[in-house]
Amino acid sequence: MTVWIVVLLTAVVLSPLAWLRPSRRQQGRMAIRMAARSQGLGMQLSRQEWPHWLPEEPPSPCPQYHRARRRGASDSWCYWQMSAGNWVNQWREPCTDAALLPHLHTLPADVYKVEATTQMISLCWGEAGDVQGVEPVAAVLKALA
Repeated sequence: MTVWIVVLLTAVVLSPLAWLRPSRRQQGRMAIRMAARSQGLGMQLSRQEWPHWLPEEPPSPCPQYHRARRRGASDSWCYWQMSAGNWVNQWREPCTDAALLPHLHTLPADVYKVEATTQMISLCWGEAGDVQGVEPVAAVLKALA
């Protein structure tokens, strides 16, 4: 009987430690974020104002990956992905930029938004999949920076 009491007390003491262990999903996201950092990308969770016309509501806050742009970049634009490979601007007009479209078509289907300012190029990504999904994201951000 004493052995069972000791085992029970040990289990009660050690059970909160199991709560501290990250889930598989959290471990996968940490691996994606570390792979992105090793490729020179920055990441932050940012609150976004999503257009009401998107077919599904993206998460808020959403992981935003970014990279600094080269000096002298003066163009600014923003495109949302309505469905896989269907990129539109704020007026829901399709992207017609011949230099930009090939890069946008290589992105995963769970990239919600790509935006360029004079200082940064950034994209909001749902981080579905595995670490291999970081490579097309990093390649696009590097090419467009």
